[in-house]
Amino acid sequence: MIILKLAISGKGGVGKTTISSALVKLFSKTHQNVYAIDADPDACLAAAVGIPDEAINNLKPMVEMKDVITSKTGEGVFYNLNPKVDDVIDDYSIKHNNIRFLRMGGIKKGGSSCYCRENTFLYAIVTSLLLDHNDVVILDMSAGIEHLSRGTAKGVDMMLVVVEPSRNSVNTAKSVQKMASDLGIKRVMIIGNKIRTEKDKEFIAGSFTNNEILGFIEFDENVWDNAMQEQVSVSSQKLLSDMEKIQQKIIKEVAG
Repeated sequence: MIILKLAISGKGGVGKTTISSALVKLFSKTHQNVYAIDADPDACLAAAVGIPDEAINNLKPMVEMKDVITSKTGEGVFYNLNPKVDDVIDDYSIKHNNIRFLRMGGIKKGGSSCYCRENTFLYAIVTSLLLDHNDVVILDMSAGIEHLSRGTAKGVDMMLVVVEPSRNSVNTAKSVQKMASDLGIKRVMIIGNKIRTEKDKEFIAGSFTNNEILGFIEFDENVWDNAMQEQVSVSSQKLLSDMEKIQQKIIKEVAG
């Protein structure tokens, strides 16, 4: 079984979490451990992979776990730049069947406080998952890729950029492509989502090269209806069937 580390990005609302959760479910059928990492502060990946609300309602983002961060990085002005966090990943991930879920929280930006310690902790988590764990890892990211550094990016087998048929979405995708390339990620592929018409498909196809496009996902009313429910676990068989074809393309591309 091939072990993959995938990062999924794209403009808000394009369906990153839907795509991410579908991949998590598909890989969980064939792999003993699949890490589902919510690295988008606005996402709801836990519910999408079927984790019950009561298990996640009180789960803090890892970036807000101040006591844990202090115990790993130390106190005072000087702190550990390379904290060991394997036990943190085990202790603070939610296990659901053979899926392990972690909620990262966002990289802290400038302000009145120095967030170097918190960001160092998050980077250590990502480094451990991408470089040290021999398991499938799915990173559901925001439109940016702030959780990835030049060092951790070498652990990403493929960056998937989800695009819907809109100019803003395409522009965001091109920005993500450049950022990923600058970090040294060699495989950056496009997934066209929410395709309603042939015109939608042609718009996305005309915005990228054939070699960049991994596949297209048709708009699915069941997914849209499901998004309005309290429990938004991906259950559309059509979506999972379409994503299974993309999954096989991913495996083939990485396996070479």
